[in-house]
Amino acid sequence: MFDPVISINRIVLLIVLVIVFSLGLMVVLTPPAIFPDASWGFQVLRCMQLGGDFNMLTKPNPADLSKNTSEFISWWSPGQYLVPYFFKVLLGLNTGHAAAVTTMLCQLFGLAGFYQFFKKAGFTPVISALSLLVIVCQQAFFIPYIFYIGGETLLFAFAGWFLYGCLVFDKPGLKLVLFVLLAGWIGFICKSSFIWIYAGGLLFLWIRLSAGNKNVKHWLFKGFWVGVPALISVAVISWLYLSKGLNPSSGSNGIDLSWPTLTFPVASPLLAGFSADDLVNGFIFHNDVPILSAPWVMVVLVALAVLSALLVYAICKNVPNKNYKLLLIIIYGISILFFGSAFMRKLSISYESRHFRIVGLLIIPGTLYLFSRYKMVYRAALALAVLIIAIFSVKFYINGQKGLHEYTAYGTSGIGQQFIDQPSLNYIKMLDDRHRDAIFVFFSADLGLEIRHNRIITLDALNSNLNINQDDYLHKGHAGPLYIVMPAYYTGIRANIILKSFPGYKGFSLKELSDNYVLYFATGAR
Repeated sequence: MFDPVISINRIVLLIVLVIVFSLGLMVVLTPPAIFPDASWGFQVLRCMQLGGDFNMLTKPNPADLSKNTSEFISWWSPGQYLVPYFFKVLLGLNTGHAAAVTTMLCQLFGLAGFYQFFKKAGFTPVISALSLLVIVCQQAFFIPYIFYIGGETLLFAFAGWFLYGCLVFDKPGLKLVLFVLLAGWIGFICKSSFIWIYAGGLLFLWIRLSAGNKNVKHWLFKGFWVGVPALISVAVISWLYLSKGLNPSSGSNGIDLSWPTLTFPVASPLLAGFSADDLVNGFIFHNDVPILSAPWVMVVLVALAVLSALLVYAICKNVPNKNYKLLLIIIYGISILFFGSAFMRKLSISYESRHFRIVGLLIIPGTLYLFSRYKMVYRAALALAVLIIAIFSVKFYINGQKGLHEYTAYGTSGIGQQFIDQPSLNYIKMLDDRHRDAIFVFFSADLGLEIRHNRIITLDALNSNLNINQDDYLHKGHAGPLYIVMPAYYTGIRANIILKSFPGYKGFSLKELSDNYVLYFATGAR
């Protein structure tokens, strides 16, 4: 017998699958460029493949270029390069195609996890399927097909299944202990910021296991089943990884009590769930030309914070499933506390909606359920809003694909290189093949991934006012040929600053690699 509800559900899921499979095919055919965070992860992998220890970044010693120095990189979790490395070994791929396969599978696995979670949270198959469609319409979903972003992609693959597990386990036992223990490790390997999501999920588990009994001993007993494996999981992470190097929580840079520190986390449901931050090219942190002026940013952010809080309240008042409401309140509340505190302490965490994506994903099915109870005009308004988001997302994807095909260089790594052109990259590859004792200097972490036979130095790009700490650029000593690749507009004052940072070399020569890039090189010792 024909069931229109089941048919709608299947049609929506089919649309989602067609979109995702098409995007997956395109990313495999044209591997993405790469975000800086993931570039550093792949630099670590490069060092490991050249004989270095696990998670150690080896580079020329700034105090003496004839020697190397090594650093344990705990700023980012290792999954962003370990998972692609698995596909490199398994399928014999280069780094770019391995990153593409990782993206394709993580996006599919993540959607499957959230679909199962939404249904387990009490939503109908139709709302669960429509929620996936809204997720696919977000710019955050399209970004990994243009830029490999590492941790966010892996976290998306795992987060839905973790939340699903928080709903599945409803009594103490060995299975619960293993779930809590392994979830902490797997989630952290995906992305280190999973720790706050982990805390929220476990708090929900504890409350859910203990609910209905006011006895303190009962709560302590149930907390034992969650707390002990969680402590073991976090202790192992801290001992084996976080304690060995710097990470975003290593130190405060002062106190910031300005208005964004609180309004940005409170506004996260709309910033992340309905792409408000992406639509304006970022309210605080800009990946492109900002659309709103500073006064308007303040006004709009405050309005979004109020609307987000009202939306969460309305959802919790109307959605019947108690577990979903409790989980939403806990995750939303902990995100405000965690990021509000981090922003106030001026930790190295940017004001970007991607950090709050789990809040945005959680809010979607509740919003769809809420609007399904309203009149058609309100449902049409929500559909129009999602359509506008989808249009901007598709526009972003089309421009990104155009950039990958027309303006991006590809070398031996297979990664799309944004900060060099093809003629320049070809020349650098020729120099790398010719030498075994040279040092290459770049101003972008991804370019070093093209060097297979020599050592690399990655410097921060110079800002427009040239306000830098010279000690951060200074590299003493001499060790073989030195090749410094710069944008052509660095020629002049910027180039002089960089060349003075290598006092062990003299007689620099200039070669124009293309209209956009130049090469300074020297072999003689001063």
